[in-house]
Amino acid sequence: MAALPPAPFVPCKPLPVVFHPGYVAPLPAGHRFPMDKFARVAQLVAGEGLVAGGFHTPSPADRALLLAAHAPAYVDAVLGGTLDRAAVRRIGFELTPDVVMRGRLATAGTVLAARLALEHGIACNTAGGSHHAQAGAGAGFCVFNDVAVAARQLLDGGAARRVLVVDCDVHHGDGTALILGPDPRAFTLSLHCDANWPLEKPASDLDVPLPPAMEDAAYLAVLDQALEQALAAGPFDLAFYIAGVDVAAGDRLGKLALSPDGITRRERLVLERLRGAGIAVCGVLGGGYRSDVDELADLHARLFRAAAQQAAADAGA
Repeated sequence: MAALPPAPFVPCKPLPVVFHPGYVAPLPAGHRFPMDKFARVAQLVAGEGLVAGGFHTPSPADRALLLAAHAPAYVDAVLGGTLDRAAVRRIGFELTPDVVMRGRLATAGTVLAARLALEHGIACNTAGGSHHAQAGAGAGFCVFNDVAVAARQLLDGGAARRVLVVDCDVHHGDGTALILGPDPRAFTLSLHCDANWPLEKPASDLDVPLPPAMEDAAYLAVLDQALEQALAAGPFDLAFYIAGVDVAAGDRLGKLALSPDGITRRERLVLERLRGAGIAVCGVLGGGYRSDVDELADLHARLFRAAAQQAAADAGA
């Protein structure tokens, strides 16, 4: 397949960006989850001048906030350190106080970023996208489902009437589909590699399964069509964009083959379509599992670069 031409330069406008040092929790040596990426992404986007007026810092999500999307028994077991061993293994982290605090902070960070998006048009969290957490269980490195919590919090509080979730992580957004699926105020789109974990993929409002090894041009064409279908189900006040970079070629847990430039084009496509429809956008990181943290942070930073470019375009409109 022929390579796409390089994406053109677009001016930037600094963004509201959410970060907390507690997004990084100590893990055992050799753990396959690249925890250091959150701090590296924050350092990178700040150094590139993409952050408006310094980071916005969340306070930890309390029990009441977590109950917006999670069952009381599960929240209490996590916060109280009594979750059974099988449930902990399914998450993939030991639930140390630092790991639990990280989950609370990342969740609150997405709520904060969503509120900032409604105010400014677009905002990003330097964590989030924990889409495998269900109402009563965590899984796949996801303790709490930050997007589902934020969506329910804003819907129930009247800050938004309808929300859209655009999930471009390489893995199916199973937890989000299960939590938000019954809610007519939410529409969930999952664009994922079909031959990848989780094995059970409960129905999103729109599921787009992709074959392994898909490259830039084919991926972007399918995404464009999926966005058109999702937007036809609107109107929406707010969209959560889960910008997983585990779709990139060489990711340890992904099976697709996007190039770095393909990811840049993906971010621009999603943001242009959503903002063009007048929808506020809250961007969150999602997955990415390269062993080189600097390479991984650069891939994640493409969301923030594209968002800053879109913010500039919005301001000039």
